[in-house]
Amino acid sequence: MRRRSLGVTLAAAALLTSGAASPEQPEPEQRITVRADPADATTAVLTAWQRTGGEWTKAYGPVRAHVGKNGVGQASESTSHTPAGVWPLTEAFGTAPAQTRLPYREVTTSDWWVSDVASPHYNTHFSCTPGTCPFDEAAGENLGKAGAVYANAVVIDYNRAPVVPGAGSAFFLHVTDGKPTAGCVAIPGADLTELLRWLDPARHPVIEISG
Repeated sequence: MRRRSLGVTLAAAALLTSGAASPEQPEPEQRITVRADPADATTAVLTAWQRTGGEWTKAYGPVRAHVGKNGVGQASESTSHTPAGVWPLTEAFGTAPAQTRLPYREVTTSDWWVSDVASPHYNTHFSCTPGTCPFDEAAGENLGKAGAVYANAVVIDYNRAPVVPGAGSAFFLHVTDGKPTAGCVAIPGADLTELLRWLDPARHPVIEISG
């Protein structure tokens, strides 16, 4: 893993918003921060942090990231905002293998992320052969057809529990193509490979996105 400023301690708690854990979500011990300045910028700074003995230290980064065409803010199906807030990172996927402790799904052209607001499968993964899916495929993302950007990706658990139709779907941390995204966070593939190796579900990782 490439490391920069290993051991740098966050001197002030204000540098990381609390992201208070719910009874169902234990307190995180790994956190990825994504900060756009100003909020409508299409690039941001991504840094990974780990908590040991009550202190947050830098584990990786900083890394230049691309965010949504509309910057960071309130996400929905009608905007290209990257959702502001703190969200769990619980699973990953990709067209290529990955070394990670997260649950990982190798996807093909039969793997979709559903963005059809009328579907009961909205904002979930679904497997079906193209042309046979029980939702509007034009309002879904075929994960296997997305190309190099989905060689590897981590699912950002925005609007997943509960799912609110229309509040936004298919937000991932994935490989950048050098351009602003439709709302995802995108970084170079080599950096994402290292973060996938670092992420540990036993440490309840989250991503904190702010502008």
